[in-house]
Amino acid sequence: MFKPKAIALALAMTASLFAVGSHAATAQPSVVIVHGAFADGSDWAKVVPLLQAEGIKVTVVQNPLTSLADDVAATQRVLNNQDGDVVLVGHSWGGTVISQAGTDQKVRGLVYVAAFAPDAGQASKDLGKDYPAPPGTKDIAADKNGFLYMTRQGMATGFAQDLPAAQTDIMTATQGPIRASAFGDVTTAAAWKGKPSWYVVAREDRMIQPDLQRAFAKKLKAQVTEVETSHVPQQSRPADVANVIIQAVHKTQGGV
Repeated sequence: MFKPKAIALALAMTASLFAVGSHAATAQPSVVIVHGAFADGSDWAKVVPLLQAEGIKVTVVQNPLTSLADDVAATQRVLNNQDGDVVLVGHSWGGTVISQAGTDQKVRGLVYVAAFAPDAGQASKDLGKDYPAPPGTKDIAADKNGFLYMTRQGMATGFAQDLPAAQTDIMTATQGPIRASAFGDVTTAAAWKGKPSWYVVAREDRMIQPDLQRAFAKKLKAQVTEVETSHVPQQSRPADVANVIIQAVHKTQGGV
């Protein structure tokens, strides 16, 4: 016969295991953010604390910006370090990266912020060919090493025209130049086809045409938020961008 103490212990252990399993099933996803070209992780310094204030674990990938494969690998390393589900966020070029890296089974949702959203077999450089050239792209310059960067003038008037000069000067100094050939790298997957997506359209964007962004969002069947900003809504309207990410976290909590 079972002794009362043994029965009580077994029941306690069962309850504990059930609680752990229930928590695992409903645990809040973490957020992994992939920055774009002409930027680094500090581009998200205003959004990160807003997410952390909600108890969300956040990691910003530091992309080498040397190729699509290299940036996907950097993102994958961060995904490998997450304990559970993830909402993956990409800005600009980062949208191409998350479209590829987002096939990881940990990724439950994708958030595109003024971002490219290629289909499998597409390169970023070809995505806007049916639209007028964005005015800010004329201020992209090449260095002697095959990398592209934003000029000081371009950062102030094309990339982040709604930010003060003191801030765009810092962004110019801290930017991550991108290898020119990366824009020709072709994706082999489109993670958004099988996962819920959110899209933040920047209405005054001078780097990626706003109508192209709307076309991406429609293709993705994404939940859309439009903001009256430059190419960097995470800098000029961080609360709006954070709210979209928080929505994605809540909607994907417990799996999709």
